[in-house]
Amino acid sequence: MIRVKYLPVLLILVTVSTSVFAQRRAKTEDSEESYKKFTSIGVTTNTNSGILGGAVLRQSSALSSTFMGKNQYRYLALEIVNVKHPKELSTQDFATGARLVYGKENYLFVVRPEYGRELTLFNRHEDEGISISGIVAAGPSLGLEKPYMVQYQTSAGHIVTEPFDPIKHAASSANTGIVGAGGFFQGFGLTKIVPGIHIKTALSFELSAFRENVTGLEIGFVAEAFARKIDIMAYADNRSVYTSGYITLYFGNKKR
Repeated sequence: MIRVKYLPVLLILVTVSTSVFAQRRAKTEDSEESYKKFTSIGVTTNTNSGILGGAVLRQSSALSSTFMGKNQYRYLALEIVNVKHPKELSTQDFATGARLVYGKENYLFVVRPEYGRELTLFNRHEDEGISISGIVAAGPSLGLEKPYMVQYQTSAGHIVTEPFDPIKHAASSANTGIVGAGGFFQGFGLTKIVPGIHIKTALSFELSAFRENVTGLEIGFVAEAFARKIDIMAYADNRSVYTSGYITLYFGNKKR
């Protein structure tokens, strides 16, 4: 039988134990494992593009099964990126201020639907820390070969906007020649579609400080092959296979 004088101590111990259990349970319920879907959008740059390489929509959904004891997710993404030739060089006419990439025949934009798996490598259980996961994904590549438009002065003195022609525009005289680049949105009606495939591997670092928000970095490598060579530059070697490293900064939310 418990003596009355020990009853306050016993009540304190029960209260403390209950509180600790409740806190641990709350942390477990708020852990990353309790979230089942992660949706985010991001901006990306890669070694074949400028500073802004494109945009990404990505989603990870938890699977019921594990892989080697690690939680795994179904990974879906849609990327739209710009691919440049390493020999592209933009110049500026100091008299007119017009910019031009001489010898550029086409832009290359790539639409990449992706399907794969995301595997949790390191999971945090509180708001602090970093969650790290590995990603393997693949899918088709839809290459959009859009003509590079230039402003050309004819022998009659007229300025016309037309796709760059390496034969016609290589020859110039005092009365003819390229005077600048055309508008970016000109020439989309002449775009050619070149199919291909790609695969990527990556590490994702989630840095978010709030429970239902997602902020992170995806760092990885992409290998891509098209059905034919993409004519980006007229006076350089063009390729049908491209490899690149990339970094994506993404923002979004997560749901239970």
